Amino acid sequence: MDAVVGTKAKPIRMRGRSYVAFVFYPVVPIVDWLDEIDATLRQSPGFFVGKPVVLDLSAVDLSQNAIAQLVTSLEQRDLRILGIEGVDAARLTASMPPLMMGGRHCAIPNNAPKKPEAKPKAASLLLDTQVRSGQSVVFPEGDITVVGSVSSGAEIVAGGSIHVYGTLRGRAMAGINGNVTARIYSQKIEAELLAIDGYYLTAEQIDATLYVGPTQVWLAGDVVQITPLN
Repeated sequence: MDAVVGTKAKPIRMRGRSYVAFVFYPVVPIVDWLDEIDATLRQSPGFFVGKPVVLDLSAVDLSQNAIAQLVTSLEQRDLRILGIEGVDAARLTASMPPLMMGGRHCAIPNNAPKKPEAKPKAASLLLDTQVRSGQSVVFPEGDITVVGSVSSGAEIVAGGSIHVYGTLRGRAMAGINGNVTARIYSQKIEAELLAIDGYYLTAEQIDATLYVGPTQVWLAGDVVQITPLN
């Protein structure tokens, strides 16, 4: 007698899983509400891509035909309707998204791309080479530091102070934006012109033989002063 071996059916595997869905609340007139949807899609065309949408019809009284037209209109806008809430089940047909109940509110993160933060402008400019004759360096945002000398015929213009770690032979203008506290520092001054906030001294007014060492130039009222840097 042949034994009959029965095959045991494998159980259907099911697991619970939740998804975050956008809930749309249509209002009348529906045409105007759809215009608002279109405006949102134009501003953020990819925001709803691949995301499920639930229709909550609790605020409107739509017929079965109107619900079907609304679902079709949203699907034509590439919005995937996961289900419908807030309506009697008798108004839904088998071809419509299913009736949903028990949804809970949750916060939806804003995935809009962040605007890059504006980088603050540099407060100082560093030049690690000599400023040669004919060159003009302008930096109205802040201080200028020259690790070297400034040649005759060169020009340094700063909104803040000017620091020269060498001999200053050209023209140096500090505090051009009304910064009366700006100063000019140099290891040796043989300048053609020194100016702070528009007040200046020319080469004829500067006795270079008096300033053989580190020197600072500053403004006292409307008079440009030159003193040794102790």
